[in-house]
Amino acid sequence: MVAGRGGRAGAGRGGFRADLQVPLGPWSVVAPAMDEATFKSDTVLSDVHLHTPNQRHLMVRLNSVGQPVFLTQFRLLRSQDSQTDSGAEGGACRDARAEETPPSGTRSPGSPARGSLQARSDASPQEGAGAQLDEDGDLDVVRRPRTASDPDPAGRPRDKVHPVILSQEEEDGPGYLACSPHSIIRIEHTMATPLEDVGKQVWRGALFLADYILSQRDLFRGRTVLELGAGMGLASIIAAATSRTVYCTDVGADLLAMCQRNVTRNSHLTATGGGDVKVRELDWLSADLCTDPKVPFSWSQEDISDLYSHTTILLAAEVFYDNDLTDALFNTLSRLAHKLKNACTAILSVEKRLNFTLRHLDVTCEAYDHFRSCLRRLEKLAEGRLRFVVEPVEATFPQLLVYERIRQLELWRVFVEPVT
Repeated sequence: MVAGRGGRAGAGRGGFRADLQVPLGPWSVVAPAMDEATFKSDTVLSDVHLHTPNQRHLMVRLNSVGQPVFLTQFRLLRSQDSQTDSGAEGGACRDARAEETPPSGTRSPGSPARGSLQARSDASPQEGAGAQLDEDGDLDVVRRPRTASDPDPAGRPRDKVHPVILSQEEEDGPGYLACSPHSIIRIEHTMATPLEDVGKQVWRGALFLADYILSQRDLFRGRTVLELGAGMGLASIIAAATSRTVYCTDVGADLLAMCQRNVTRNSHLTATGGGDVKVRELDWLSADLCTDPKVPFSWSQEDISDLYSHTTILLAAEVFYDNDLTDALFNTLSRLAHKLKNACTAILSVEKRLNFTLRHLDVTCEAYDHFRSCLRRLEKLAEGRLRFVVEPVEATFPQLLVYERIRQLELWRVFVEPVT
């Protein structure tokens, strides 16, 4: 992600000056550093935080740039150690009162379908009636009623965020569940950030990628993994539960510091497997890794040697929302693939977002279309000693984290193989 994405935020998701263009391989990207964002007024809020119950928004501190930092726990629907579908969840929470279920539109393994009679019994009497008009004759839109699964139905209105403020050292607070440590991932993040800081939020595509990682433990076991635009580090933390080493990369000192805090806070998840998460700076708009020891999260020569000698899996989630950054990501992917000593697989998570544009006067998904065009161009690259084979991943793997898994979420695998 970019410092701009905050990492993702900045880079990854940030806006950038478009005054200079520099050719880097098959893609052309902007010259300024990834954290030189130009968007100042756009504010975005991840759907993940939008659907998180209000009492789970725990504000713990202000970050170095004065943004409120929240601590959210993401619960595994099944323990990471559970290898069977017997129905016994080793990591089940002991507080049944606060049991969470995925938002409307999702199903956890073995859960009943939404829209049941029980859920419908709470519907407002106005539902099913004709259009409701106010005294001026305007359409009066009725909010969707709470469902039976909404925790604390008598609590605060969910259209407003009422954070519970904790002390910086406090780990638990109102709304926290008494759960097995291996069933909970605690992530620091911000909410409702400017576009250049979206990497400081948690996005649905990262949870989707984490589900895939949890379903493919054998693929990740003992591997060296590199995540590009890792943001708050959720996917890297999950991968480290079985991998040997995970390089969790992004840009932006504040974002990387938040990511490091998340890695430290969830070290219990990686301790059993012996995985090591190394938070490092990796700017897609720079051809070289930062090795200046005075720069936080810079690379040592030992890190670089290990990265190029042993990495076999690359990850990227929700970093395809800006065309210039998408170009930069694919250019970085191509450049790294040519430096790695082993064949590798890149796993890319993307959400196909639909937007109405004045330019087209229609609903389009330009960022997604550009991502797909980059995949096609990558497949057609005929230069060098490598070839890139692209294939979609069917979303048939189980959902093990609580989030809204929508059909617009996609995973793509890119196999990087030597030309024979």
